[in-house]
Amino acid sequence: MTIIRQPSLFSIQELYEMEPTHRYEAIISAIDLDEIYHEVAKKSRLGAPEELNYAAMIISIFIRYVERIPTIKDLIKRLNEDIAFKLNCGFLVSDNTPSEASYSRLLTKLCETEILEKVQEKVVLQAIAEGFIIDDTIAIDATHFEARDQAPPKEEKPKIEPKKRGRKSKDERDQWLIEQAKFEANLPIFEKKIEAQLDVPLAKLRAEVPQDPKWGVKKNSEGKNLAWFGYKGHLAVGTSSQYILQSLFSSGSLNDGKAAIPLLKGVDEQISLSSLNYQTMDAGYDYDPIYEQVHQMGNQSVIAYNKKNEGEPIGFDKHFAPTCFREHSYRYDSFDAKYETLKYTSPKECNDCPLANEGICQKVYKVKITSDLRRYTAPARGSKAWKNIFKRRSAVERVNGYLKEFFQLNNVRYRTGKRAKVHFDIVTLIYNASKLAADRINALLNQQQAA
Repeated sequence: MTIIRQPSLFSIQELYEMEPTHRYEAIISAIDLDEIYHEVAKKSRLGAPEELNYAAMIISIFIRYVERIPTIKDLIKRLNEDIAFKLNCGFLVSDNTPSEASYSRLLTKLCETEILEKVQEKVVLQAIAEGFIIDDTIAIDATHFEARDQAPPKEEKPKIEPKKRGRKSKDERDQWLIEQAKFEANLPIFEKKIEAQLDVPLAKLRAEVPQDPKWGVKKNSEGKNLAWFGYKGHLAVGTSSQYILQSLFSSGSLNDGKAAIPLLKGVDEQISLSSLNYQTMDAGYDYDPIYEQVHQMGNQSVIAYNKKNEGEPIGFDKHFAPTCFREHSYRYDSFDAKYETLKYTSPKECNDCPLANEGICQKVYKVKITSDLRRYTAPARGSKAWKNIFKRRSAVERVNGYLKEFFQLNNVRYRTGKRAKVHFDIVTLIYNASKLAADRINALLNQQQAA
């Protein structure tokens, strides 16, 4: 009897059970350390010479997250007490262990550059080139994590003078509209309505994201409001590969929907993924401009609908499928990509309907998704295909859980938003590097089994 061997499923958890030397080498080899070193190393021959081993310091900062070492102080203690660990980080026996101040200066240099984002992009592109990312669906969601410092005391709001009763005159209203337009035009991009982001370049959007710790509120699984003081991490995750394809760091007060377009533009402009078809999100992203951005990318939106006090349209069900004369819902049949048209066929109940031969109800109903991108999606809302794609959204929640449980996302040790962003960028970079390392080992094991 022939024995069929199942393909290996080497995971991140198994990667972390490897010997430290092999684990560090597998993860660090997925990161372009030379580019980071070139960015932070001294570029002038003038001034005092550098005696620090910057390359080893960078590796040790990354390994701190791999080993879940809580603070830089604990990292230095480990380097002083464990010579094998020190050598695994790339230090020589003769190298002095860097001080906390030296590590702080290194992190400051990282704050002043975008090198971590560039290296993150290279890891994703390398995973695509090696065939590990072939997703057809991306899931987008946000996760919160608290700042190190406690929230400042709440400021008392100034008393607002009561508005004058009665309608404004035409001249007063025109003047008010002019002032309101000027006020909104001068607002930062992330305080404007979401549609203002559609025509803004990606680089400008990312540069203007608010990063200071702020109060944020979100409903938990029980439907209760959960408040925290800190930050948000916004992720676009491949639902089958579970790589972080795009990430965005922001203040905790930023609305989730306002981070969607920067993430989508990043996917569209920075990642060449021909297999991509769908973008799935929860009801917090149910805004017309987000559907428009997905449509501009040539993808389809699978986003939960938020009624927002809207009544159900007459002649349609809750999923916007047309209904017959007796209010039975038409069945979703197919989507014509060439004409961007949904096709519905008559309900099953119409087979025995006495009005079937009266010409009252049509047998086939077609509607273009561009007539209302929010209501009409491909596949159609409520269909089995739509539900199956929407279930894939759990991938981004799973990745959020990994970042908090295994990669210290919750362990922010810095007081400023810029330093906290470096922490977030390192966490997402180490996660993706660990994924790539695990996939490479998995591929090697499969090759050995096939041989």
